[in-house]
Amino acid sequence: MENSEKKFADSENCPVRNVLDRFGDKWSTLVLLVLDDTKVLRFNEIHKMIDTISQKMLAVTLKSLEADGLVLRTQYPEIPPRVEYTLSERGASLIPHIKSLVQWANANFEAITQSRAAYKK
Repeated sequence: MENSEKKFADSENCPVRNVLDRFGDKWSTLVLLVLDDTKVLRFNEIHKMIDTISQKMLAVTLKSLEADGLVLRTQYPEIPPRVEYTLSERGASLIPHIKSLVQWANANFEAITQSRAAYKK
């Protein structure tokens, strides 16, 4: 029991908590799926595809994904500057796992919604 307590207590050094916290937010998974679907996108193209995200939140999300090496940002020396985003090899390796989670969510969404409604009563 003592080893289990120590195993889950240190969130900074726990791979599961540390990594999932970074891409398990409201927007990161969606950005990764959009980039997987389209391969290369500019900031405004991503924003148009996910029209419910603010520009500020999209910028924060892309920086976080880039910092973790999941997304690559390429800036071209043009006027005006052109910046494109694509999945890195690491980001691409995550996609099959995200797609499995999406399938699970789709298969269980109705039952989970019903459970939530029943729980509130």
